[in-house]
Amino acid sequence: MDVEDEESMSSSSADVKENRNLDNVSPRDSGAPAPIEGTQLSNGGGGGGGRKRPLEEGSNGHSKYRLKKRRKMPGPVLPKNALMQLNEIKPGLQYTLLSQTGPVHAPRFVMSVEVNGQVFEGSGPTKKKAKLHAAEKALRSFVQFPNASEAHLAMGRTLSVNTDFTSDQADFPDTLFNGFETPDKVEPPFYVGSNGDDSFSSSGDLSLSASPVPTSLAQPPLPVPPPFPPPSGKNPVMILNELRPGLKYDFLSESGESHAKSFVMSVVVDGQFFEGSGRNKKLAKARAAQSALATLFNLHLDQTPSRQPVLSEGLQLHLPQVLADAVSRLVLGKFSDLTDNFSSPHARRKVLAGVVMTTGTDVKDAKVISVSTGTKCINGEYMSDRGLALNDCHAEIISRRSLLRFLYTQLELYLTSKDDQKRSIFQKSERGGFRLKDTVQFHLYISTSPCGDARIFSPHEPVLEEPADRHPNRKARGQLRTKIESGEGTIPVRSSASVQTWDGVLQGERLLTMSCSDKIARWNVVGIQGSLLSIFVEPIYFSSIILGSLYHGDHLSRAMYQRISNIEDLPPLYTLNKPLLSGNNAEARQPGKAPNFSVNWTVGDSTIEVINATTGKDELGRASRLCKHALYCRWMRVHGKVPPHSQRSRITKPTTYHESKLAAREYQAAKARLFTAFIKAGLGAWVEKPTEQDQFSLVP
Repeated sequence: MDVEDEESMSSSSADVKENRNLDNVSPRDSGAPAPIEGTQLSNGGGGGGGRKRPLEEGSNGHSKYRLKKRRKMPGPVLPKNALMQLNEIKPGLQYTLLSQTGPVHAPRFVMSVEVNGQVFEGSGPTKKKAKLHAAEKALRSFVQFPNASEAHLAMGRTLSVNTDFTSDQADFPDTLFNGFETPDKVEPPFYVGSNGDDSFSSSGDLSLSASPVPTSLAQPPLPVPPPFPPPSGKNPVMILNELRPGLKYDFLSESGESHAKSFVMSVVVDGQFFEGSGRNKKLAKARAAQSALATLFNLHLDQTPSRQPVLSEGLQLHLPQVLADAVSRLVLGKFSDLTDNFSSPHARRKVLAGVVMTTGTDVKDAKVISVSTGTKCINGEYMSDRGLALNDCHAEIISRRSLLRFLYTQLELYLTSKDDQKRSIFQKSERGGFRLKDTVQFHLYISTSPCGDARIFSPHEPVLEEPADRHPNRKARGQLRTKIESGEGTIPVRSSASVQTWDGVLQGERLLTMSCSDKIARWNVVGIQGSLLSIFVEPIYFSSIILGSLYHGDHLSRAMYQRISNIEDLPPLYTLNKPLLSGNNAEARQPGKAPNFSVNWTVGDSTIEVINATTGKDELGRASRLCKHALYCRWMRVHGKVPPHSQRSRITKPTTYHESKLAAREYQAAKARLFTAFIKAGLGAWVEKPTEQDQFSLVP
């Protein structure tokens, strides 16, 4: 080793100083003393005890160049990186180059340092980066805080004393030391934990707060380790490769619009097959590795509370992240097939939703039941008093109406013959009527959080310094909200109960429709089968709700069921359903104006149906296959096949749509308890449509 290499290995004072920003050094220290007027300076530097500094090339030793150079004002104090921190604690450490691998244009250096008799290694694209990583590992080995609060304080973070699930405060990953370092072109390693951006949170883009560390804390700012701490700076693929070397990742598929591609990668570990999806192949590989680590080694790399799945209280047949990836991938894939790989003009959308059915523990057997898009509601003047127009064309609402068509088909299949009963998802219930088979579960996918209470939060709001929630919408937490006619977004319901009238809406009063968050909360009490089907079948609930973006476990759980946890005296078989809540944050934000149409498809349909959201009908003015009139026709057909003793609620001769719904007495009782729970919680009164909408019959 020559002299230059030995000098580069040592952690001398000069080596440490090169890591500092020159703005932090006083003008007198950063250069030669200011020359006295009229004094000629030589090219070698000035006299006196100042540090020698050569002039810029081409100056020819003339002092005018030196005089014109402005002094730099001292900037803000920047945080010290790991190399500086370690040198202050253990000065004079020697760094050794262990190896250099890779091609000339992309070398990989491995450096080591011995601290307290223990050797720590670090790697990087440059020697400096490798030394930095070695220093980080050394610091983590022996510097600890007495408690977590001091560690957070040293990192410029303040922890809330009183945890509140309604808080808007986001949970951010732990920070590292080299936040102010200029990143290399080589992508830094990432941890698992996406918040909707293009990659997982990275060791290269996590920075310390610029605020100075309190002098009372002598320790450097170190993050608190999670229960299962991943190796520093390693992504899931690297960790899995260390545990099971030589794994091969296979590219399975590519789908999605040009601005929101989705890739699927797979890996086989210990004979088990794992898949992962993401907006690029690297992300998909990481999620496949993450799934394997969680399943085989119980290693969970993302410890951010707000991004964790909220587990169901019911039967959990699937791993949350595996299910979330599979469901979102299936819905996106089906939408791609229906729109000619997104080339159709009707592939334009802001929100995509779908329902997926599983019939066992293997997600490979999952089946897409419905797919839909849409973000608009009907204009009040187009309301139909014969049930021929769709009032709400938001994607998740349309997907649930499409699911109703599937349930009618399955019920008719059961009533056809004994052979068909085995193929149906229904079976006879010992309590009368019919119920789902035990292994059948339905999962709702929405590409973003549902409008209303679940979306009233700031996804990128920084941690507040004070524990109190300063969000201006704080008073509206959990409140019932209504959609805006012919627009997007929601507003809180009025404090006093309001009744919508048919003539008032036609005269210009805005037609109010409850938000999607409120409707899904309603489904978690009364079921997704609706009042008409509840005459034949027991309540059916979603087993999971999976979001493609804007997932926040606390806010979503509040909107879905926590805010009505005070509900009481529900009829038998009805309950407050608490489904699995999960998200993969793989969906890109869809900027721009939303299209005015809604698309729907149900399994068994040959093509999609396109509905004008303003009129609630198709472009030719024909009624949708999802409208009240169409579903009531399906119900009447089933009613004629089900004998009275197999009905859960007896209804002999139905007359109008409204009277048929009222015949489902237990369903109506559960709905009344739900409305009471909202009022008792101070969240407002449910706003219903004008009753004239349901006063129709099938008789011409």
